[in-house]
Amino acid sequence: MSDTVIDVRRLPPPERHATIFSAFQALTPGQAIELHNDHDPRPLHGQFLAQWPNQFDWAYVEAGPDLWRVRIQRKAAGKSCCGCCGG
Repeated sequence: MSDTVIDVRRLPPPERHATIFSAFQALTPGQAIELHNDHDPRPLHGQFLAQWPNQFDWAYVEAGPDLWRVRIQRKAAGKSCCGCCGG
């Protein structure tokens, strides 16, 4: 199975994160997206950590200077303390 590529370089900046989050939420465990960006998406990684702790793997495929490619794979949901936060 090949990863869905999301090239956010073609999107207006205000639409980028929402597009990525929507694509990630549509994944089933084991599926992945490959993000293409014109800068290091480190702030996005922080948002993933806050929203989906322990629910994804993040791997740089290419790290600049002109193109960053990041593979984001959905992991199986882990157990949390009460289940309300999704963590």
